[in-house]
Amino acid sequence: MKKIATFCASLVLGASALFGSAAHAAEANPDTLRVALLPDEDAATIIKKNQPLKDYLEEKLGKKVELVVTTDYSSMIEAMRFGRLELGYFGPLSYTLAKSKSDIEAFAAPLKHGSPTYHSVLIGNIAAGIEKISDIEGKDVAWGDTASTSSHLIPKSILRANGLTEKKDYQEHFLGAHDAVAVAVQNGKAQAGGLSQPIFKSLVKRGLISTEKVRILQVSKAFPEYPWTMRSNLDPTLKQKIRDAFLNMKDETVLKAFKAGGFAPVSDADYDVVRDLQAKLGL
Repeated sequence: MKKIATFCASLVLGASALFGSAAHAAEANPDTLRVALLPDEDAATIIKKNQPLKDYLEEKLGKKVELVVTTDYSSMIEAMRFGRLELGYFGPLSYTLAKSKSDIEAFAAPLKHGSPTYHSVLIGNIAAGIEKISDIEGKDVAWGDTASTSSHLIPKSILRANGLTEKKDYQEHFLGAHDAVAVAVQNGKAQAGGLSQPIFKSLVKRGLISTEKVRILQVSKAFPEYPWTMRSNLDPTLKQKIRDAFLNMKDETVLKAFKAGGFAPVSDADYDVVRDLQAKLGL
């Protein structure tokens, strides 16, 4: 009986190891890649704009691709943390936050005008008399998400540099998305706000924001562009195919959604400047 019990236990252990190995292999090289896009605009708009990306990746990688837009930045960070995503397009700050909780790696960022950097803008409501940064004192300021770089971290640092501190010198409100910030400032629900310069320009071009109602108060210095990331425990061959798919991308229909001319390689160290700013602001 003892020998039989030992034999059965060995079978159970062997089966567990086998299934564990199979599960690990499936996790490292899944049939479907869940690709998260940053929720900085309306979800339906993001999915529609990135349908060419889905088609492109499915062709290049030979796998099904599921585009994911989470409710907010925190949900995206947690989804990556718990292995519910294979790839994610993060903002610089949300990337550093995700990196601190997950085993992920940044590998590519959009090239715009030949540079993998971008700017944030601080905007003000013209009718409210916001002509310069000092006019924001005592007013309401709109940000996007708490984990947003260009719609929170960067513009808040501009206010701090000009002697204005949240709660003490102005009231802050988080609206979740960049476009919501611009609309709130235009409608006077907030007198000032911050968002990505490329998104602001896009909203103006589409006629959703009028420069007769909203003015740019300051353009930030350049910061590293939004990074594409992937789980570090993916199969090495798959990881290389993913890198190649982005770094060799020439498809203009795909690049249009990113307002980019291509993608450049990046590494984790490129985002230390964001970590430094985060530490200075205590965020």
